[in-house]
Amino acid sequence: MENQRETKESKVFNDPIHGHIELHPLLVKIIDTPQFQRLRNIKQLGGVYFVYPGASHNRFEHSIGVAHLAGQLAKKLAELKESLISDQDVLCVQIAGLCHDLGHGPFSHFFDGMFMDKIQFIFFKWRHEKASIEMFKHLLDKNDLKKVMGEYGLKVDKDGTDLVFIEEMIENPQDKKPQNDAWPYKGREEKKSFLYEIVSNKKTGIDVDKFDYFARDCHHLGIPNSFDHQRFVMFARVCDVEEDRKKFKHICSRDKESANLYDIFQQRLSIHRRACQHKIKMAVEIMLKDALILVDDHPDFKIQNSKGGTFHISQANGDMEAYTKLTDHVFERILHYQEGRKESSSKEEMQKESDLEKAREILQRVMKRDLYRCVGQAKFKKKSEEEIKERLKNLVNDIQDDGKDRDEVNNVTLTYTMGNEKPITKKYSYDKKEPEKSEDVTLGYGMENVDPISKAYYYRKDSPDKGEPIPKSDVFSVLPDWFSDEMLRVYWKNPKELKDEDIKTKEEEFKEFFKDWCKDNGYKDLNKEVPSAGRATPGNE
Repeated sequence: MENQRETKESKVFNDPIHGHIELHPLLVKIIDTPQFQRLRNIKQLGGVYFVYPGASHNRFEHSIGVAHLAGQLAKKLAELKESLISDQDVLCVQIAGLCHDLGHGPFSHFFDGMFMDKIQFIFFKWRHEKASIEMFKHLLDKNDLKKVMGEYGLKVDKDGTDLVFIEEMIENPQDKKPQNDAWPYKGREEKKSFLYEIVSNKKTGIDVDKFDYFARDCHHLGIPNSFDHQRFVMFARVCDVEEDRKKFKHICSRDKESANLYDIFQQRLSIHRRACQHKIKMAVEIMLKDALILVDDHPDFKIQNSKGGTFHISQANGDMEAYTKLTDHVFERILHYQEGRKESSSKEEMQKESDLEKAREILQRVMKRDLYRCVGQAKFKKKSEEEIKERLKNLVNDIQDDGKDRDEVNNVTLTYTMGNEKPITKKYSYDKKEPEKSEDVTLGYGMENVDPISKAYYYRKDSPDKGEPIPKSDVFSVLPDWFSDEMLRVYWKNPKELKDEDIKTKEEEFKEFFKDWCKDNGYKDLNKEVPSAGRATPGNE
């Protein structure tokens, strides 16, 4: 992405997805900081790049695209509701779009999902959105940009509502629960509630973050994009909607667009099936997780923080000075780590050097395409999470009882939909040391088994200022009955000590055992029948 023209007022970027886009000079100043430029070195789709050679795009260009679309939608709504939306509102929305992903770690959702979930000392669910807010504050302070924001009319003093508003838009404000029917947000008053739906809309999942990543991911993956975000922007309006006997203002679509909005979620499902949950991609990320855990506390991979101390890789997200230095480059550092350090003088140092060598060997296997093998895929009936975990424990125990080493069935990947829309990399593993843990990822429309469009509102041509829901039965007769798909996967590490013929023999033994296990437990073995990426009714056979 190159600057094509510069004026005193703005810069124009030539983007492969949205064409020539013009950005406010304040956005350009944010872009031209080390904290934002860091996003050039964080892959948008993590391990997908090891499967799709075109998926080399980064969080940097995605963030610029979201800022552009956020401005487009805000300005379109301002044309229709000029009295409700100020220039400062539009600028804040654009800044939130630009900075919403500042908190991503190496390989994007891999870091806050598979890797951080494995770190045992984390007692809370760390989210990259929280880190995005902390990195945004760090960016402003380190580059003295609050003064510049004030020059453009934004309120940035100690009680500045514009900074609060930007932060609320980044960290999914819809998660907040109002108390005593009071308006829960401080950045903007209740009459501007619709502004919180532009960048990250947790109510319906329809927001400009998805609009950009659908278009950008599909472009780089080489798969078709069925959703036209420009048409959505064209028909978007701010309408009054009655909820719980109160009127709120929401972004609404034209009633005739209701069926087309399902394309958003079908497109999301398609990308996740074909790319984000590709079984080879998952194998690569499991191997990357194993390597990072091995070097997490290695002295040569510790990162200096703002107070002069050092952090483990997994601790860097607690200090933005350290976190700025943590990107995808950690993969290359491990892979090409130079031998020849001074001889280890203690048992602890010897263990760390041994762990580092193991990490290097794992990443060398990735580069040689000697990956962990997916030896089992199965669909299962709807069950509670506890029932699912119990069955997975039984599977591992059964394999051990059958004379096979439990360590060889290291990663059990359980696929089911969670309420969090963000891409889908929460991971665990089964092994001798942690037999009670399971792995899960998400594959679905993003809102468990709830129809996301049922939460959207529409206006009619003869009533353009009133929003109301449309029953599913009035939309289309062949829409999905289920909005999530569930799958069980088992990965085998295929130790390097085994030769090619031994690996094939062992793999076939695992597959046969898994096939019998599925039959005994009422699961459908998918080793020979992988679900289609474009099935119209996910989870409904």
